[in-house]
Amino acid sequence: MTLSIILIPSTQMTDAIEKTPHHHGNLRAALIESGVSILIEDGLSKLTLRRCAARAGVSHAAPAHHFNGVAGLRAAISEEGFRIFRNYMLDARNNAGSNAHERLKAICRGYIYFAIDNPALFELAFSIKVIGDLQTKPETDTVAVGYDVLRETCAPFVPENGDPFIVESQVWSLIHGYATLQLTGRFGGTTPEHPCGPGFDQVISLLDHLPVLRGT
Repeated sequence: MTLSIILIPSTQMTDAIEKTPHHHGNLRAALIESGVSILIEDGLSKLTLRRCAARAGVSHAAPAHHFNGVAGLRAAISEEGFRIFRNYMLDARNNAGSNAHERLKAICRGYIYFAIDNPALFELAFSIKVIGDLQTKPETDTVAVGYDVLRETCAPFVPENGDPFIVESQVWSLIHGYATLQLTGRFGGTTPEHPCGPGFDQVISLLDHLPVLRGT
């Protein structure tokens, strides 16, 4: 019996791998999903194009067709991170009722929950370089995807004809600073009784001093 060996060109093999039904024709989304999983499980230092490709089940050359190096991959994962971040805040706010102060403190809890649950994704999403990269692309409104929730929730505290950025910056600075310090262990760990850390309620109570100036 004679065995015939057929050699398949590497480019055809790569194409075959990339068109597997597993990805349903959306390899870019599969690579981003793989990157998010790597971040959550192993941290930012382990995020590479090769590892994303391996996790997605494609050739190591495949990501080059969708991202401009690892920086492009990180920017794309950051975009997905902002969408996840936004959902954390919305879920918290949806359970807060109609009181303006409680809604504001709720999105702050959502902010903290996101940071605690996804520290590497939080670090990547809010890195200066990634935000700068996103802001250089006019067609991408990713930063606003999370910022819109902050703006809506701060609106009752903005004076008529006032600059909303003032109140928004006060709230954002407070909660982002707390989240960052919480991740460093500065405020101790979390417990079922204190899911945002033991000092959260005292810190966030500063927001009770904001006067409600508009109807919700």
